[in-house]
Amino acid sequence: MFSLNLPMTWPDPPLFGRARLRHEVGPVRIASKDETISDWNTQGSTQWDGFRHVQRPGHGHFGGIPDPSHGVHHWAVRGIAGRGVLADVARWRQSVGRPLDPGGADPITPAELLDCLDTCGVSVRTGDILLIRTGWLEWYQARDPATRARLSDRGVLRSAGLEASEDMARLLWDMHVAAVAADNPALEVWPIGAGHDRDYLAEVRADPRREHEIQLHVRILAMLGIPIGELFDLERLAADCAADGRYECFLTSAPANLPGGVASPPNALALK
Repeated sequence: MFSLNLPMTWPDPPLFGRARLRHEVGPVRIASKDETISDWNTQGSTQWDGFRHVQRPGHGHFGGIPDPSHGVHHWAVRGIAGRGVLADVARWRQSVGRPLDPGGADPITPAELLDCLDTCGVSVRTGDILLIRTGWLEWYQARDPATRARLSDRGVLRSAGLEASEDMARLLWDMHVAAVAADNPALEVWPIGAGHDRDYLAEVRADPRREHEIQLHVRILAMLGIPIGELFDLERLAADCAADGRYECFLTSAPANLPGGVASPPNALALK
């Protein structure tokens, strides 16, 4: 059994300039203590992005459902459970002589994702939860405190991830996945727009209705209704899969029952 959850205090400092969680333990009262958590951002560590997280301008949130009717509490009522499939892209790219640069804006193409799954000898079935290892967390945890502090600035942060293209969204849709999660900060390559030329980016950003052309979040979360997981800790699971050649597991997740919640820790476990 493998926990896929980072400590709630990690990454440290939080990415994207988010607040740092404060954990306070109260004094002993007879034989017990209380504790409080404040400044907790539900997207500060391992997370599911809920449907309130992003919207497509001119369309709104997934299904056209108005804010705040969406919320992770809808997922919490039933929970998330099913077959998990791991695409260890970092290990596969290393094996074919094209190492992925986890700390750079290195996009993973649809063809590469398919080739990786084929090499791992696993196929995605309807309703599966697709897990993608880029190696970003392993890379990040090896950085010194000063480097991690710089990476907390969204303008400095760089990360390998899924190519933010229509073809990638089409592939995930055609796979009929129930959800997709990765070990990097945004699932998709970061920063937004990486790989596109300046003139095209300027053209898209001049019309907010075209934001989906450069941001996979908008395509698959707001338009297709596929939940996105970020900063999933896949290291131990990936090592076990590489050792026994089995890249599938039973995955469970119990999102927080937070009415109207934008995001939630997944409380995810992988069982093999």
